[in-house]
Amino acid sequence: MKLFDLKPACPNKEPKRKGRGHGSGNGKTAGRGRDGQKSRSGGGVRPGFEGGQMPLYRRIPKRGFNNIFAKKYAEVKLSDLEVFDNGTVVNAELLKEKGIIKKVKDGVVVLGNGDISKKLTIQAARFTKSASEKIEAAGGKVEVV
Repeated sequence: MKLFDLKPACPNKEPKRKGRGHGSGNGKTAGRGRDGQKSRSGGGVRPGFEGGQMPLYRRIPKRGFNNIFAKKYAEVKLSDLEVFDNGTVVNAELLKEKGIIKKVKDGVVVLGNGDISKKLTIQAARFTKSASEKIEAAGGKVEVV
C-alpha cells in the first residue's frame, strides 16, 4: 500500500444544499412543504407544545416536594475502604483516584456497611454513627472536613 492509495473511511460527502433551485432536487420549498407554520422562517412550536391540547407535563399529577437546597453526598461503605494500606489518610481525592466514587458532589459520607480492620485516617463531610464507632474500634481516626 502506498500513501496515494489511502482513502477516508467514509467518503467525504458534500452537505445537502437546500433551496438552490429545481435542479438541486431540493429547491423551491427546500423540503419544508407548501404551507403552514413549519414552512415559515422562524416558524415552529416550542418543545412540549401539543397544538393547544393540555400538554403532558401539565396533565400528569405532581406529588411531593423536591428540596433544591438538599446536599447530595457521594456514599462510601466501610467495606470499600479495605483496599487502602494501614496508616493511609483517605480523602475524597484519593477515593476518586482509586475509582471508589465517581463524583465528589457536596462531599463524601461514610456508611457503616461492612467491617474495617485497618488503621486509617478518614476525612469526609459526614460519618454515620456506626461507621465512626467501627473506624475508632479498629484504631483509625475520623476527621470531619
